Amino acid sequence: MRQKVFAGHAVRRLREKFELKQTELATRLQVSPSYINQIESNQRPLTAPVLIAISRAFGVDITTFGADDLERIVADLRETAADPLFRDLDLGVQDMKAVANLSPAFAHAFLRMHVALRRTAEWRASDMPAAPGERTDEAKLIPYEEVRDYFHYIDNYVDELDLAAEGLADRLGVLAGTDPGTAFSGHLSRTYKVSVEVSSDPAAPLSAFDMKARRLVLSAALPPQGRAFRLAATIAQLEHRGLVDRLLKSAGFRSQTAGEIGRLALFNYVAGALILPYRRFLALARARRHDLDRLVLETGASLEQVCHRLSTLQRPGARGVPFYFAKVDRAGNIVKRHSATRFQFARHGNACPVWNVHQAFEAGGQTLVQMAEMPDGGRYLALARGIVAPSLAHGQPPRAYALGLGCEVSFADEMVYADGLDLKAAPVARLGVSCRICPRRDCDLRAFPPLDRDIRTDPAVRGVIPFEIV
Repeated sequence: MRQKVFAGHAVRRLREKFELKQTELATRLQVSPSYINQIESNQRPLTAPVLIAISRAFGVDITTFGADDLERIVADLRETAADPLFRDLDLGVQDMKAVANLSPAFAHAFLRMHVALRRTAEWRASDMPAAPGERTDEAKLIPYEEVRDYFHYIDNYVDELDLAAEGLADRLGVLAGTDPGTAFSGHLSRTYKVSVEVSSDPAAPLSAFDMKARRLVLSAALPPQGRAFRLAATIAQLEHRGLVDRLLKSAGFRSQTAGEIGRLALFNYVAGALILPYRRFLALARARRHDLDRLVLETGASLEQVCHRLSTLQRPGARGVPFYFAKVDRAGNIVKRHSATRFQFARHGNACPVWNVHQAFEAGGQTLVQMAEMPDGGRYLALARGIVAPSLAHGQPPRAYALGLGCEVSFADEMVYADGLDLKAAPVARLGVSCRICPRRDCDLRAFPPLDRDIRTDPAVRGVIPFEIV
């Protein structure tokens, strides 16, 4: 095992789910009650024999007892603790690890509360009055963050939906010689009597589905990959509404808006899994050593669809390379982000200016390769590439984005982009999460001082950065 697994909270929840006492659980696992008590209090780690015994006794996936989620919680707590509000409390990493280990639910509650606090401050600072009838509570301010965190803590992989999508894709011959758009439109017509039309009206939405009339209208402005995605998303609505409802109920989103965004995200997840079915795409990605251009060419999917799908290949027993994936606009806003790695995205504010996604806008479609190191010492092979969505009509600007995809350098052998790159001698870009919480004192691209450090200015001395971090 990669590291010791302290998962007392998971064992406790499992025991409570089956309404067992510690002595009864100990009997089932053939260990002593005192050992169960020590595991649940995180005084002792879970050993491989105990994990196997849990899997056999309760039929659960032992990979769910891993420490990756706890690492993410600790990383998020560290960012939150940098807020000046907590400066006098001297919250250390060990404190955060203790909270994440003993009560991850409390840690999530704390993170959620801090987001609401920040949004309240931003709303009040904007000095904008609420519209008539508009709610002024914070539930409406953070639905996207809530859905984002939901996918973040499940490794951006939804097993039930992925397996169902793969089964249908296999039956339709996707990635086996059949054009996805043709296969999906044929399935909609045969199975659900849905007619598909293409509209050239520039004022029409990109996609509009009338459930009662069984009519799907797609904009002519959509490229073939976009049309295939909308067809697949419509199939998801028709075939998996019940399963998505159950997933949403278990997710426990706090607002109706978050639930609606979550529903849309889960339908889109199915669409991505239909276009790039798991096993076939994983085999192709490995065979092509994750060459993005080859994967786009051979699957017919868009670059964004390929990158996004690579970040979801985390099926237990058949995991792909753990990737992070991000989509960034010209203002530096991260509009989409997923990660199966320890790579940490800023929960608040913009991304680190040293990250190569910012240079991708001017790279002319070239894939940029960067050796990057995060403050925790983790090193990544970071790829970045610019994409442009054409304007829909005269006078409308094209929409430009940069896509970021990366994995830990330990997986470099599986990446064509590492060929010819000396991993020991290559220059390393020292990234931070964001300027507000970055501990690096010698970065010439720093935009703001760190929240948790004092600064000093000298009117007689002016460096590249107009302050010194104490």
